[in-house]
Amino acid sequence: MATDEQGPSEDSANGGFGETMLHAVIMAGGSGTRFWPQSRRSRPKQFLKLAGDRTMIQQTMARCAPAIPPERTWVVTNQAHSAETTRQLPELPPENMLLEPCGRNTAPCIGLAAIHLLERDRDATMLVMPADHVIEPDEVFRQAVMQAVELVEEDSQRLVLFGVPPTYPSTGFGYIERGDSLDGRSGAYRVRTFREKPDRDTALNYLKAGTFYWNCGIFVWKAQRILDALAEFEPGIHERLCRLQGCLGQSQWAESLRAEFPEMKSISIDYAVLERASNVCVVEAPFRWDDVGSWQALSRLLGTDEEGNTIAGLHCGVDTKGCIIRSGDGHLIGTLGIEDCIIVHTPDATLVARKDDENAIRQLVRLLEEKGYDQFL
Repeated sequence: MATDEQGPSEDSANGGFGETMLHAVIMAGGSGTRFWPQSRRSRPKQFLKLAGDRTMIQQTMARCAPAIPPERTWVVTNQAHSAETTRQLPELPPENMLLEPCGRNTAPCIGLAAIHLLERDRDATMLVMPADHVIEPDEVFRQAVMQAVELVEEDSQRLVLFGVPPTYPSTGFGYIERGDSLDGRSGAYRVRTFREKPDRDTALNYLKAGTFYWNCGIFVWKAQRILDALAEFEPGIHERLCRLQGCLGQSQWAESLRAEFPEMKSISIDYAVLERASNVCVVEAPFRWDDVGSWQALSRLLGTDEEGNTIAGLHCGVDTKGCIIRSGDGHLIGTLGIEDCIIVHTPDATLVARKDDENAIRQLVRLLEEKGYDQFL
């Protein structure tokens, strides 16, 4: 196995991954529109403190830090977010921040990371994860990753996903149906099928069946294996990645990236590879997971008071029930006679919305664009 200058990682007794050269790839390209007005173009969801005293991207890096050093941690983000990423993750080596000239979904993002990993470590194993999810406890997450790494070390052709046991009939997640157990391993299965986001009745059937998982978008595989799979199923993306690979470390890198990356097909790694490939496996996630997809996630993360309210910040209310209220900088929000609302205050914008129509926040953001209120976006 190839090694790099950092030497082997910590052993499993110390939260590491044995002799495996495991690299963490953090995908941080999201916009977080549904978290307006706190989420803005210059500071999307991954840069916010939504649960705890650290931002989402800081929590994600810290989750891996005991086992994967900063030298083997990579962040793929938009060029517009490079300064904020550097500010929030000062321990990240500058060369490990990979800047996309534009968004192209997760398949090109993961491919871009893979060619960089292989330049440094020809036998690199990748742990790929979004920057804006809540996962607890960290120790349990690392143990689950170790199990996934062992599966990949046993068979370098395996593509391993994590599946979260559903706790309610969600219509907002894709589902993974498990097949046979992997060699009698507890909690590890072959993937039978992938299912699109279902209607409520179908989601309820998935929940009752007990053989379906939420697809949480966390993966483990060899960097070379995912590039080979892209070559097989999305040769157009692979060809451009190969051209970029030949420019790594060269003076023409930035120009080549600007030319090649925007021309790649915008497609998720699920559609590009996982739903078409063989030897795809799923590890049942033993950790708690939340994708923090909207303001309503705060109720799950922070809990509610006796009136069903989730409060983050100063609030004084009368006859206020089932609300999510968030403020900062000592600003007091007073409420009277309201129910099932979302109220979010920032220094220059305030949101008041019905909780049952939260997706309309995207519509509001589009309206702000149409009206030319760019200073609030």
